[in-house]
Amino acid sequence: QVQLVESGGGLVQAGGSLRLSCAGSGRTFSSYAMGWFRQAPGTEREFVAVMSRSGDRTYYRDSVKGRFTISRDNAKNTMYLQMNNLKPEDTAVYYCAARISYTTDSAVYTGMNAYDSWGRGTQVTVSS
Repeated sequence: QVQLVESGGGLVQAGGSLRLSCAGSGRTFSSYAMGWFRQAPGTEREFVAVMSRSGDRTYYRDSVKGRFTISRDNAKNTMYLQMNNLKPEDTAVYYCAARISYTTDSAVYTGMNAYDSWGRGTQVTVSS
């Protein structure tokens, strides 16, 4: 498993932007399909954006399409989530997740159970 640490969360006004980072340990970061999930109080954790191991495929939940962008820099063992035009309903703890992928470079995974490793999360609060 890879160890993951999120950063970049904070308090921002509606319409503002934040960039989350997810730093991974180890030298095999490029072997992992990655994802961002979030969980608001009293709700289940949901996927936000996911990316294939190769980085050539991404998938977003409808409510963030056009506002959020997932990316990765394997040389830095880091994944990012650029969040623009933030809305109060984006308020949640954001988690990054990784799934080891040996054979299928372009697969993306939206289910929580697909992921082997999780970070501890970073709080994002959007005020109205």
